[in-house]
Amino acid sequence: MTTPAFQRARSAQAKQAREDAILDAARSLGELRGIRDVTLTDIAAAVGMHKSALLRYFETREQIFLRLTAEGWRQWSADLRGRLQGRAHATAAEVAGEVAATLTARPLYCDLLAQAPMNLERNVSLESVRAFKLVTHGEIRLIDGELRRLLGLTELQTIDLVATATSMAGALFQMATPGPHLRELYESDPWLGHAVLDVEARLRRVLTAFLNGLDVPA
Repeated sequence: MTTPAFQRARSAQAKQAREDAILDAARSLGELRGIRDVTLTDIAAAVGMHKSALLRYFETREQIFLRLTAEGWRQWSADLRGRLQGRAHATAAEVAGEVAATLTARPLYCDLLAQAPMNLERNVSLESVRAFKLVTHGEIRLIDGELRRLLGLTELQTIDLVATATSMAGALFQMATPGPHLRELYESDPWLGHAVLDVEARLRRVLTAFLNGLDVPA
């Protein structure tokens, strides 16, 4: 099977369209297979181009997924802030519930959160890492405005909360998606039943305990 001939984008608009197509393909493959199992060749084939042509638009496979992680930060932040803005007041448990629910509603984002520090930030240019970090910093500042209003958190407390939530969401997602063979083992052995976890429930409990430890309204 041969890869269809691919015409290089000549205008800024065409280049953006190509980049969007590459990101869409990577997103779809990541949702289907999991980030770890998607190669640059897979993405190129899904778009209908050779890998060498794809590298004109993105420097590495990791840069593609780091861009999707930044997109995930923006979307999650907007959803969380939208839910918090609808509240005149909230308890620690209610805020923890909103954080947990909005994270676990985005399995691809949770997968990306786990991969970003381990892999995605390590095979891209420093400028790509800088751009990604600026996105995360900007979204945390926006979230901070709502948490300050509802719970009186300081900026550092918000940073700690978001870091705890996102890192745990990434790790718990990996634990909750072990693959069909491991899942069958866990479900068949009563001694291993704890390995089949409810990510949202556990994340909500941990974040509630974290916020209660800060002595915010219960």
